[in-house]
Amino acid sequence: MRVRLAYGDSGLAIEVDSARTTVVEPVRHQAVADHVGVLRRALREPVAGPPLRDRVRRGQTVAISACDGTRPQPRELMIPAVLAELDGVIDLADVVVLVATGTHRGNSDAELREMFGDEVVDTVRIVNHDGRDRDQLAWLGVHGDGVPVWLNRQWVDADIRITTGFVEPHFFAGFSGGPKLVAPGLAGLDTVLVLHDAARIGSPKATWGVTHGNPVHDDVRVIAEATGVTFALDVVLNRDKDIVAAFGGDLLPMHAAACAAAKEIAMRPVASPFDVVVTTNSGYPLDQNLYQSVKGMSAAHQIIRPGGTIICAAECRDGFPDHGSYRSVLSSGSPQTLLDQISRRVETTPDQWQVQIQARIQSTSRVVMHTATLTDAELAAVHLEQTADISATVADSLAAAGPDARLCILPEGPQTIPYVT
Repeated sequence: MRVRLAYGDSGLAIEVDSARTTVVEPVRHQAVADHVGVLRRALREPVAGPPLRDRVRRGQTVAISACDGTRPQPRELMIPAVLAELDGVIDLADVVVLVATGTHRGNSDAELREMFGDEVVDTVRIVNHDGRDRDQLAWLGVHGDGVPVWLNRQWVDADIRITTGFVEPHFFAGFSGGPKLVAPGLAGLDTVLVLHDAARIGSPKATWGVTHGNPVHDDVRVIAEATGVTFALDVVLNRDKDIVAAFGGDLLPMHAAACAAAKEIAMRPVASPFDVVVTTNSGYPLDQNLYQSVKGMSAAHQIIRPGGTIICAAECRDGFPDHGSYRSVLSSGSPQTLLDQISRRVETTPDQWQVQIQARIQSTSRVVMHTATLTDAELAAVHLEQTADISATVADSLAAAGPDARLCILPEGPQTIPYVT
């Protein structure tokens, strides 16, 4: 049988034995017919609290938080919808859109135009958050389980704070969107490092689809609630990254409703673990680099038997990437050595959380990549294999596992989170 994988912009087709294969995909949902209408309704008929327009007054300043370029948020629809609701009350000169980069690099002008559209870029001030620049940050005290909270100063100083994002299962924060658009999205490096320390990431509850009792999400939620969000807007997307639902209102009840909708679409049960799992990182823009592709590996890891093979197709046009410390940390030892080193650290190293999760996966599973840019040698240096022919590698892996070996394919990667019932 022929299966098409989400890969880069164009996708990738593979051939597998249908008799041994289970394909797990998100529940198919049609995009809403009227994107503008559904966003307007979320802003005017919120899950909880008054409509956005009733929360603002003339002369106030507004900060809007939005996802960075590694996320498929429909910013070009969401930001104009918010601005339209503010029209006539708030002057555009008093609005700033903050790109919630967390510890990722800032986006270039060309990327911002692709993300937001020319009209927004040309009429509204857009700023890349830089969590390493202390001059950009304001101190807000210690919150949650001992988290020192530094947040973007322009966000803190704004009279009105609006988060915009999209909700999908997240591999250690439970779900994306909502409070994550405050921290880690607009947080300082010191805050991010504590939120991502080895103890929190190592918790069995720091995983897909779990929010309450998840030590990462619990603190993220506390920080956002303690520091104040005026209004929150989130969407849920289908496999084509089109809007299927929109939710607005008070941050926490809005996010809970969006999470329930995302869980229904994305989380799928399977009867038992598989010997081989083929996964992706959901195509561009999510598979821009190996760092992001750990999410696709993690989705597969939920249903792989110990010693099984995970094959991950991710374009990685941005390499590891070269910015940040992910590559250097990852190449400093074997998966088990890395896990041991990270667990002993008193202070968190930037990007160690991604390494910690990847090392945990690689310590029990063989991981084979298919990329467009990374060389076999580069991948070997971080204990990963590469295949030019996924179909052949699947066939060889099944043959090595025995006549009863079974294959699962996650064509959309972490857009579908399987779990063993």
